[in-house]
Amino acid sequence: MIEHFRHQAYCNLWSNHRLLTACAGLSQEALYAERSGFFPSIHATLNHILIVDAYYIDALEGGTLGLGAFDDELPHAAIDTLQPAQERLDRHLVALCESATPAWLTRETVLPRGTHQQHEPTHRVLAHLFVHQTHHRGQVHAMLSSTKVAPPQLDEFFLRDEAPLRQAEFSDLGIDEDQVWRSNDSAH
Repeated sequence: MIEHFRHQAYCNLWSNHRLLTACAGLSQEALYAERSGFFPSIHATLNHILIVDAYYIDALEGGTLGLGAFDDELPHAAIDTLQPAQERLDRHLVALCESATPAWLTRETVLPRGTHQQHEPTHRVLAHLFVHQTHHRGQVHAMLSSTKVAPPQLDEFFLRDEAPLRQAEFSDLGIDEDQVWRSNDSAH
């Protein structure tokens, strides 16, 4: 399970990098334009991903941010500040998953909710976080379809033969296949 969460964290880092790099090609008008989705724009959806990541990552560390994560629903007005903020959170999540132990994965994480404290095993919180991120990245991907920016391919992460397709982004992020996969499955 630890390796799975490590891989998910790296996939998340790479996917957000690829998606936000594509979104950086949008005009401010296109970024803010009303579109069909759970949130009304690409801008609002990307900010939602960021603040929810902050909420869950803080909770995973037993932090104190709690519902304060949602005080500003649009903390970044432009991609040029949102992208580095998202990358910092993504790298923090990678570090958490890199240091994960079986005991940490089974310990209780407390999620502050409006009316109560929700207690969940850490591994379930991580699984939920990765699904949440994927869900909303998919919405941004669909919204990009109605812009001049082509939606980037986001499913070229787990298969060995697709390594060349992610090599440039891995280089941009300062990571490599051996680091992500620990070379434990590199033989065909």
